Amino acid sequence: MQQINANSTDVIFASSNIGKINEISKILPANLNIIPQNTLGIGTKITLASEDAPTFVENALIKARLASKISGCPSIADDSGLAVEYLHGAPGVHTARFAGDHATDEDNINKLLLELEGVPFKNRKAKFHCVLVFINNYQDPAPLIAHSCWSGYILDKPQGSSGFGYDPVFYLQDKNCTSAELPITEKNILSHRGQACRKLVEMIKHQGIF
Repeated sequence: MQQINANSTDVIFASSNIGKINEISKILPANLNIIPQNTLGIGTKITLASEDAPTFVENALIKARLASKISGCPSIADDSGLAVEYLHGAPGVHTARFAGDHATDEDNINKLLLELEGVPFKNRKAKFHCVLVFINNYQDPAPLIAHSCWSGYILDKPQGSSGFGYDPVFYLQDKNCTSAELPITEKNILSHRGQACRKLVEMIKHQGIF
């Protein structure tokens, strides 16, 4: 683990999820040097953030503060998840580990489809939520927080090969396709993460941080 120059435009992204990193890096200002936390040894078993809070906001802040404290740099973190109306908001903050701590995307999708087996399409409403936070340092008392959501339905089987996570079963009625069937550029415009990222960028610009 190492600290880097906190006075530069280096910003730690408190995630090791390649899909999230690729999506967010395409939207954030080009002058920012986005560094995935795992390249600094953050997010390993020893330095893994305890995402045990009940809300996306709290979990995002936990991750951001840990990454900033270890690196000495500003950090951005997201916590995002799927909330299915029929399941009373589940999997929610447990989205990434719905089928267990070491679950794959396929495991999580299979569990979700099993939970919704026999449920009519009209009752399979769902929302992707994304909370993105930015902090200047790990003690920042006024973090920037952006939240957006994306509405859709859960199909009874996967469609499409792009994206990651639950994208293959997240159906968009107005597009007549799943998130996994959208071109990445269009997904970045429509998605919960894309919307939250653009909100955060505006906040950063308004604050004159970079």
